[in-house]
Amino acid sequence: MNEPIYLQYYYFMRDLISGNFGIDPLTGQTILSEIRFYLPNTLELVLFSFAILVIVGVTLGYFAGMRFSTFGDSVIRVIYLTSWSAPMYLAAILAILLFAHYIPIFPSGGMYSLSVTPVTSITGFFLIDALLELNLPAFLSGLQHLILPACVLALVNFGLVSRAVRSSILNVRWSTYVKTARAKGLREGEVKRKHILRNALIDATSLSAVLFGWVLTSTVVIEELFAWPGLGQFAYQAIYANDYPVLIPVVVVFTVGVIAANFAADVAYSLLDPRIAMGAQSGAITKI
Repeated sequence: MNEPIYLQYYYFMRDLISGNFGIDPLTGQTILSEIRFYLPNTLELVLFSFAILVIVGVTLGYFAGMRFSTFGDSVIRVIYLTSWSAPMYLAAILAILLFAHYIPIFPSGGMYSLSVTPVTSITGFFLIDALLELNLPAFLSGLQHLILPACVLALVNFGLVSRAVRSSILNVRWSTYVKTARAKGLREGEVKRKHILRNALIDATSLSAVLFGWVLTSTVVIEELFAWPGLGQFAYQAIYANDYPVLIPVVVVFTVGVIAANFAADVAYSLLDPRIAMGAQSGAITKI
């Protein structure tokens, strides 16, 4: 701290790039080892939740768009607008009260039951490690603990995907190339799958990348409420304790996750719409 500001910043960036995040002043452990412990738990929650979000969002958006101005369309719109407007913390508390207290289907918190045989950390992902060890009770316990927080994360955010897919369906279903495909005699199922749904997914892909970052950062609230031992709860505890040496690397990890999601969306663009890849290649040829 006695060095000039520019040297302090240089040392900070050097250590940050090399993964040397320093020592946690509260626990005395290296921050990198703590992040390695908590990050797989968060990714397990986020990926499971994101899969639910995409499946539910695309499915409801597709049916709403294909049944425009019907009763089913109105019901789906009410559902996703209601879920979209619900605050994250309120939805989590209501889910715990309903499905863990009044109707005790799922546990109210934690990652697995303490009564199961402990799982050896192989990949860091609890469910995968339980399967690798053929520990079925631990796998079922982990899955039971995972479902409720993952569903809360997904159901609060899926409305954006549903709305984007519905709007894209309405823009695509009466387009010229869809009419041409029907005029050529293609089966209706093939027209809906290849010409309507595939083109409608392009806008939803870009939105899903943004939502992945949203879901990732939302774990700060969800993991604390569900006592999920992940990076979000780790960040919440750092905020509560004003533990800035821990908080800064955690924010960097969240930032890298958002950037990676946007990069994956760019790759998915070219897979869903080959015209994008062809346009990039033609642009490169033109420059040459």
